[in-house]
Amino acid sequence: MTATIEKSNYKSVFISDLHLGTRSAKAAELLEFLKHTESETLYLVGDIIDFWKVRRGPVWPQSHNDVIQKVLRRARKGTRVVFIPGNHDDGLRDYCGMDFGGIEIRRDCIHETADGKRYVVLHGDEFDIVVRYARWLAFLGDRSYETALWLNAPLNWLRRRMGLEYWSLSNFLKHRVKGAVNFIGEFETALASEARRRGADGLICGHIHHANDRQIDGVHYLNTGDWVESCTAIGERHDGRLEIIRWRDTPMRQTNEPEAKRQSSIELAA
Repeated sequence: MTATIEKSNYKSVFISDLHLGTRSAKAAELLEFLKHTESETLYLVGDIIDFWKVRRGPVWPQSHNDVIQKVLRRARKGTRVVFIPGNHDDGLRDYCGMDFGGIEIRRDCIHETADGKRYVVLHGDEFDIVVRYARWLAFLGDRSYETALWLNAPLNWLRRRMGLEYWSLSNFLKHRVKGAVNFIGEFETALASEARRRGADGLICGHIHHANDRQIDGVHYLNTGDWVESCTAIGERHDGRLEIIRWRDTPMRQTNEPEAKRQSSIELAA
């Protein structure tokens, strides 16, 4: 008998870097997260569909369709859904300022929290020098990252056989290679400066697949992380507090995990 699991209720939820259309997208985990999380506003902070990969040949199982349908259903039922395209779905930036199916498409926006603080919300690739000025190098880096993600599967199969827990090669490389560490720090500082330039209290972004919540020279910097490795999001409580949601570590996910493994597909609950 499975215990009833209550939904977490937030004022706002921010997710990014789903990369639907790729083998690495954790669509099942995302559906589970959406099933057990409610919010008045849902921000999709870029790289929702990976058109870079789609052009090369997409991987599109039913669970990826289910994610799209789940979000559209949320919009129909009254959740405000704001979509801010990223560099992997930048073709949709041509439609910024328009609304489709109850989804607002915006280049960026200002989010005001329940306690009156103002946060710039954007994807963040605009502050990535490689993406802006060396697009070919960005594509090369994307393929290398894809390879590291692909290697995670056989490595962790071996680790499970040895009784060891999950370990991410791609995450290890990202946080140990000096150049990558320096890039993350410079990226975060540049985004904090942009928030300060706009007179905002903070900034919420994605892009670099590195969830973070820190103060940078008086600016509150938050990064949503991703749904190809870390399965993280930013949640705003009803009192205005912002926090990182690490879905793999939440008690409700751990309680529900055996049930999810028995199901061949995840029910799209209202």
